[in-house]
Amino acid sequence: MIPEVIIHNSVSLDGSLTGFEPDLELHYSIARDYRPDMHLIGSNTVRAGIAMFGGEVPPEGETDFQRPDRDQTLPAWVIMDTRGSLQGLLHHCRRFEYCRDVVVLVSEKTPAAYLEHLKERKYDYLVAGNDHADLRRALELLSDTFHAKRVLTDTGRILGNLLLGQGLVSEISLLVHPVVVGENGRYGMFENVEKDIHLELIRHEVLKDRFVRLAYKPAKG
Repeated sequence: MIPEVIIHNSVSLDGSLTGFEPDLELHYSIARDYRPDMHLIGSNTVRAGIAMFGGEVPPEGETDFQRPDRDQTLPAWVIMDTRGSLQGLLHHCRRFEYCRDVVVLVSEKTPAAYLEHLKERKYDYLVAGNDHADLRRALELLSDTFHAKRVLTDTGRILGNLLLGQGLVSEISLLVHPVVVGENGRYGMFENVEKDIHLELIRHEVLKDRFVRLAYKPAKG
């Protein structure tokens, strides 16, 4: 049994995920409306987000070795990091006030030193896959271990493509922004999906008189 998986992205009118300033308040208000138990995030997205919004990463403090005491209705952040590339950076995510805590997805080949690093700081981690993360197994573990019923990802192309290609997505949500970015954009949001996926429109609405919110689910059959 796997949880519902929602892909939620902000895009330009010409279908780019980059090259424009998204309305973060509106983007995250929609994400919150889904009431996800978990946010699924790739390690590349974490590094890019820190570079874009976080500036310098502060050094760890004593409290970073303890689980945060936060509202249990907040979603946890589930971060895929099978190579241990976020060692020394995870506390920056954990400090985010709207994150219940961080769970790390690793594999059987994740360096032992990284696993020890996680244990010392009381991060939960799940072993899903031999080398790279096995997404279906990861979702099964999130359901079995944390009783997750709904998982949302809004991290862009790579993870969304993998989830779609493996038939794991329950819904796609797009917040279309009133801007054309042209040559400054990056297109082919789902370009690495290898087969056609037919969809049914389940929701459409105009927000703030300028934005269009669309939601689709995979068509039956």
